[in-house]
Amino acid sequence: MKYKDLTGLRIGKLTVLEPTDQRVRSAVVWKCRCDCGREIFVESRRLKPGVIYSCGCEDPPYTVGKDLTGLRFGKLTVLRKSENKAKDRNPLWVCQCDCGNLIETTKRRLVTGSTRSCGCGRTPPLKDWVGKRFGMLTVLSYAGKENGFHIWHCQCDCGNTADVRQSNLLRGTTLSCGCQRSPQKNLHYAEGTCVEMLRTETMYKTNTSGVRGVYYSTKRNKWIAQIMFKKKCYYLGGYDRLEDAAKARAEAEEKIFGNFLKWYQEEYPDKKKDIGKNKVRLS
Repeated sequence: MKYKDLTGLRIGKLTVLEPTDQRVRSAVVWKCRCDCGREIFVESRRLKPGVIYSCGCEDPPYTVGKDLTGLRFGKLTVLRKSENKAKDRNPLWVCQCDCGNLIETTKRRLVTGSTRSCGCGRTPPLKDWVGKRFGMLTVLSYAGKENGFHIWHCQCDCGNTADVRQSNLLRGTTLSCGCQRSPQKNLHYAEGTCVEMLRTETMYKTNTSGVRGVYYSTKRNKWIAQIMFKKKCYYLGGYDRLEDAAKARAEAEEKIFGNFLKWYQEEYPDKKKDIGKNKVRLS
């Protein structure tokens, strides 16, 4: 039967030594040694802060005002009582983490297990990331946490710097500061419609008819004509011949797109000269 290895765990005055063959309601019973020298046996479900702290040599353990100096809680060792107090006016205790950092926290957070380190366990090891390259990005430093995500400060080969999520670096989602993006620049939108797309002859790679908005339906054995406008798809009919479907599409473009372009050019005369300059590529 598998169980979590608690060997070496420190809770209050207790140090877990080894598991035994004994079980209490299927829970492993562990042999523990108290700082007073006495050895006791404790089931695993009780080996956590807030449940047990010693062999019983203190009666009761950790009463209000009890000196916590020298006790260990997770990675923290209590050094002394602080002169400062928490926002709720509870006393604070100065603790040293195994990493060397000092923090101040309350007795309640220590004994309940809410605070078990200075926070060093939540920060990714910098030595594993600083200097690493991801595409055009070189990691310079750790920028902290934001909305639960680790953020790294990176320098792009173009000279710019950018703060990038660790997950985006790992997945390859972000490989530059943005200088290598190929967005559709200088496009003009009105009522959710890209004006340049109405003029271009570009087709999707999946188009096999050679005519925009026309495809062959094997289910109906007909050429289907349709047109997209303002985020809606309009059905133009099914035809036996490709030429007829293409004609229906062209007439719809002239009627729908033509009126829209005329309106757009009248509404935005200063942008008329820019329309048609951009080439749009779709994948």
